[in-house]
Amino acid sequence: MKVDLSELFDNPGRAQDFSGEVDLADVKRHGDRLFEGPVRIAGRAQNRAGIVSIGYQADFVLGAVCDRCLTPLSRPQHLEFTHTAVLSLNREDNDEYIVVSDGQLDLAELATADILLELPTSVLCVESCKGLCPVCGANLNEGDCGCDRSQRDPRLDKLRELLDE
Repeated sequence: MKVDLSELFDNPGRAQDFSGEVDLADVKRHGDRLFEGPVRIAGRAQNRAGIVSIGYQADFVLGAVCDRCLTPLSRPQHLEFTHTAVLSLNREDNDEYIVVSDGQLDLAELATADILLELPTSVLCVESCKGLCPVCGANLNEGDCGCDRSQRDPRLDKLRELLDE
């Protein structure tokens, strides 16, 4: 999905709205698809005093499983991003600006990078999720399973001895 910004760079005060969809169906986490449909993008690029600022929002449904209890989740997400676009840089090592030397912004590439960087590293069904019983595997959010979880793993006895010293 390309957005032509070439006219904006030449006309201070001008703005351009854009919208579209980005397909991230190939993005997976632990072998499962993360997105339950296309990502809808809507935004505006505006030239203010010769500087083109890009602001957009991304709306999608995140599909995942809880990292503690493995319950399937489906959560609507709304993210907002802003960037500054330039035609060229004086230095090559500046990450603050998006260089669009030909005036064509690849919005799909930009949105994909932005969204993937904002996704949580850990997904929980609720913040107080109790997870699964390490003995029988029962979901502890649904009630206590009755297992004796006080027994310690004998492989960790040496580590406990070090911690007790």
